[in-house]
Amino acid sequence: MTVTARAMGEVIDRIDGPDKVRGVARYAFEQPLDHPAYLYPVQSTIARGRIIGIDCRSASSTPGVLMVLNQYNAPRTNIPAGQGELNILQSDRVAFRNQFVAGVIAETSEIARHAASLVRLEYQEEPHDVELHGDRDDFWVPSAASAQFPMELDKGDVDAVLTSAPVRLDRVYTTARQYHNPLEPHTTAALWSEDGLTLYVSTQGVSGIRDVVTALFGLDPGRVRVVSSNVGGAFGSKVHANPDVVLTLLAARMVPNRPVKFALTRQQMFSQAGYRPPTVQRLQIGAERDGRIMAFSHSSTSATSKLVEYAEHCTRPTATIYAAPNLRTRQLVTSLDVPTPCIMRAPGDCPGMFAIECAMDELAVECGIDPIELRIRNEPEIHPASGLPFSSRNLIGCLQEGAQRFDWEHRDPKPRARNELGWLVGTGVAASTYHALQQSGSMATIRADPDGRYTVLIAAADMGTGTWTALTQVAADALGVPVGSVDLRIGDTAYPNASSAGGSSGIASWGAVICEAAGQLRDRLGRGGSIPRQGLEVTARMPENRYASQYALHSFGAQFAEVRVNAETGEVRVPRLLGVFAAGRIVNPKTARSQLLGGMTMGLSMALHEEGVLDPRFGHVVNQDLATYHVSSNADVGDVEVHCLDEDDPYVNPMGTKGVGELGIVGTAAAIANAVYHATGVRIRDLPITLDKLVAW
Repeated sequence: MTVTARAMGEVIDRIDGPDKVRGVARYAFEQPLDHPAYLYPVQSTIARGRIIGIDCRSASSTPGVLMVLNQYNAPRTNIPAGQGELNILQSDRVAFRNQFVAGVIAETSEIARHAASLVRLEYQEEPHDVELHGDRDDFWVPSAASAQFPMELDKGDVDAVLTSAPVRLDRVYTTARQYHNPLEPHTTAALWSEDGLTLYVSTQGVSGIRDVVTALFGLDPGRVRVVSSNVGGAFGSKVHANPDVVLTLLAARMVPNRPVKFALTRQQMFSQAGYRPPTVQRLQIGAERDGRIMAFSHSSTSATSKLVEYAEHCTRPTATIYAAPNLRTRQLVTSLDVPTPCIMRAPGDCPGMFAIECAMDELAVECGIDPIELRIRNEPEIHPASGLPFSSRNLIGCLQEGAQRFDWEHRDPKPRARNELGWLVGTGVAASTYHALQQSGSMATIRADPDGRYTVLIAAADMGTGTWTALTQVAADALGVPVGSVDLRIGDTAYPNASSAGGSSGIASWGAVICEAAGQLRDRLGRGGSIPRQGLEVTARMPENRYASQYALHSFGAQFAEVRVNAETGEVRVPRLLGVFAAGRIVNPKTARSQLLGGMTMGLSMALHEEGVLDPRFGHVVNQDLATYHVSSNADVGDVEVHCLDEDDPYVNPMGTKGVGELGIVGTAAAIANAVYHATGVRIRDLPITLDKLVAW
């Protein structure tokens, strides 16, 4: 494929697109390995207790079975601190239902799956606790606090102001258990040989997987190679090593010099690949009659597993989005006998902004003020918590541009004002924000050849977001050469170390170090210098951003939704979504639009469909497939419009870019919930918005 565009900001088709369309792009499970064996797990049928017996005789005697892996014969591992979910087959303890408790290695995946059904386990079951309630008495403040995102914040005298404020709001909002469900399930292929360990994994960070594997098995990092050329989606579930990776490694260790392949089924994804935990959030706002906020209190509770402390940090955006002279946040967590949650697209910010933006809509109604005007009146001049100036903040611009594009001025503010042929029509708005994150530790190598071609090597990941294309554009821009002159190589620990693709930090982090390497290479060549016959190679480390401590670095956006609610059945349709975003310099408008559109669609799915239903009797999610765990499909998605404002921010990184992968989902659910209220006059504070919550009219 010949590409002639030469700089960031150009619209370029995905460089990896043709291979994916033709089906020749290889994913982890598709790697052509000689004579592979296949693994299938045995999962616990209790939520808490001990294994007191295991009978593997029928499984072991099945033709084609190589071995039944269990707690008695599995290799021992060194579990890194804080990663108890990787403690696979190391003890008799069961921490949640569907935990891996054994595995069958066989000649084919079909034989392995059949034999796994023949393994019999005997348990000593213990009482389990799996339900999150806001009135529990065993919550605590998570230990995973940081100066940038504190779990607790106190500013001013919140209680006194809440008591005396002319307008007071006290509401509770809940969000459901949500699952990633990328198109490609978690897959692993592992080969132990005399040369070391080679691992093909569907992951967002090969360097991170290598580090965990070396710690688990006490290996020399130089003897571990992790490859992830293509990833079929992730949403955060593939940032860290998961139990399926460890189980594959244990199995491969038992059959040396023979690769072992393992792919999770869709049902297994619901217990092994993490999820966004349910949340219970309380918002208290005290305001003047003109809508100016006097005090803001936001507390959030979520649940984690007994194995790992994970907090869904819903209060993270609270201190960023609006001015509040008196501000309090509380993030609390409790542990249950459930699988470990993990980061999921815009962790914390997404459910947190649902509660915040629904509360702002309710405040606008209480004060009789237009929801957009209310947000503008509460625009902060500096970051409300840190006191730092914003490197750039264009929320007002997003709101005003969106209002014009959405014809907001002709909106009748009264609920139930429009009824079109039996459909109640309403519109809603919500703000979006996400921090402009940059992770440290990445390196990059650029090699210049005499023929004018440049090879860029970095162990970055493309999980389907367009990294292959965007990083090529960044490199071409930094080198001052056409895009077609750059060969990018990523997704392999044979290349320089790279941070994981998480927190919308990929391009900001990897692009910064590529710019650094390109600058050093150009300095070495000198002005107008030619590339020597033997070529020239430069390796650079990512420089520290000296502005990170001087400015508050964030992206912003405004979400607009139109909904139609059937007056007879309560069916909700969303014919139109509009998102206007300010996210720094856009590397490739085409791939950026794709990311923002995808985030908004996922937000629609969160608002109307997604809910993991837990059966408290047995401790597992009952709708663990795509037939019963509903996600938005083509028929659910109407017109989705994405618009990005021009924004110049020289402080975030050398490119002036901010991540867009997560910004698009933040605020979408709130805009839809607010539109449902405008259409029906019914305020839904618990996601998802299903028919049963609307039939009470």
